[in-house]
Amino acid sequence: MPLVLYYGSGSPFAWRVQLALEHKALAYERKVLSFSAGDTRKPEFLALNPRHRVPVLVDGDFVLYESNAIVEYLDEAYPATGAPLFPGDVRTRALARRLIMEVDSYFDDAIDPLTTQAFAKKPEERDPQQIAAGRQAVLDEFALFTKAMRGEFLVGPLSAADFAFYPYVMYLWRCELKLPDLNADGMLTPALRAWKARIESLPFFEQTLPPHWKQG
Repeated sequence: MPLVLYYGSGSPFAWRVQLALEHKALAYERKVLSFSAGDTRKPEFLALNPRHRVPVLVDGDFVLYESNAIVEYLDEAYPATGAPLFPGDVRTRALARRLIMEVDSYFDDAIDPLTTQAFAKKPEERDPQQIAAGRQAVLDEFALFTKAMRGEFLVGPLSAADFAFYPYVMYLWRCELKLPDLNADGMLTPALRAWKARIESLPFFEQTLPPHWKQG
């Protein structure tokens, strides 16, 4: 019986789980939910996750939500399938977990002003100072993540840390649709620009792209 993933198009947390599932070469069924239609607040979904958030993974009679818990579960429940999500020695795996925490705390905070200005404000309501401050915060974070890199990927081998970081980075390109002067590509350091290209060249990458992002 295949795994079932409930997700919303464009959710960075759901996207990291899709990347993890593909990296592990696990068969799974996708069930995309509509935020605008209120799918995450319908009784059938609340029975899976009372916090009405995506993603949710169903593995037989086991239901799990929270993306980081799901990614760790996939690595531990299916160790012989695909490639490990937390590869290397104990210190490398610890660094991967630390970087995931940095993505979810510090980078999330840094990018929030930009996503707010891009998607929660009308053009005439946007604050150039907030945009500039957000841009600088992201640049500062990119410098820190670049300094932390240990090879072609964040901790050397491809890991769950890369899958956590990439969807957040891509939100800059979504913001640029609303904030055309943002120059998302120019914000990346050369090392992160090369890293981004490596992620996008993964054989399964295209299968994980959010459906509505493909439509523009």
